[in-house]
Amino acid sequence: MTAEPADPTVVRVERDGTGRHLARELRPGAFLAPRPLLPSPDRLRIALVGTRAGLLAGDDLLLHVSVGPGARLELVEPSGLVAYDHRGGTSRWRARVDIAEGGELHWDARPFVISAGAAVERSMEAELAAGARMLWRETLVLGRSGERGGAVRATTRATYDGHELLVEELDLTDPELRELPGILGPHRIIGSVTALGTVPGSRPHPYRTVLAGPGAQVRLLDTVAPAVEAELAAVWEDWRAPDLLVTDG
Repeated sequence: MTAEPADPTVVRVERDGTGRHLARELRPGAFLAPRPLLPSPDRLRIALVGTRAGLLAGDDLLLHVSVGPGARLELVEPSGLVAYDHRGGTSRWRARVDIAEGGELHWDARPFVISAGAAVERSMEAELAAGARMLWRETLVLGRSGERGGAVRATTRATYDGHELLVEELDLTDPELRELPGILGPHRIIGSVTALGTVPGSRPHPYRTVLAGPGAQVRLLDTVAPAVEAELAAVWEDWRAPDLLVTDG
């Protein structure tokens, strides 16, 4: 069974002439429903609430996020997502993010678990205008407890002011290849914090990679989740501090 198109979840926020943040569109999709949370003084906070237990063969999760000029949005995920045994089929998870000039998105995503027998295509496309910023945390978990894990191909393409900032494909579809030394080895947890459109002015990190423009990424591998989650949480809190995010230029 191949993935069939599904209704997208849509989150569109703007800032009006008085400086207020407005949710212009919060449209539930086939898998996620956006729910407003108590706002912070300087941003909107939206929860992405799951409406299904997880991804099965044929599922196609679509998410469209739009942040208007000068607007600030924080996406919150109350729980993670599990891709279950697809029994020979495939599924897709696709996100599209557009951030206008001066806009900002913080997305602290929960772990995405690829169970044994699952086969997932996961993609993130982010387009940032000049002066836009995005901070994104992601964790991929290959298998539930005691499992080797299914197959996942994760692609990321981010542009800033019309120029490619981060283009990446993680092909983790073949367990024999991904478990080779120099790739993942024994690790089954892949976590990252990525800053786009900003240069985090924080203390150094041994696994920090500078992007092809204003941005940086820290990626960690481990055999268990708690160690990765704890270190990523520290990087996240460090990088999200307003006085430590410096826009390039």
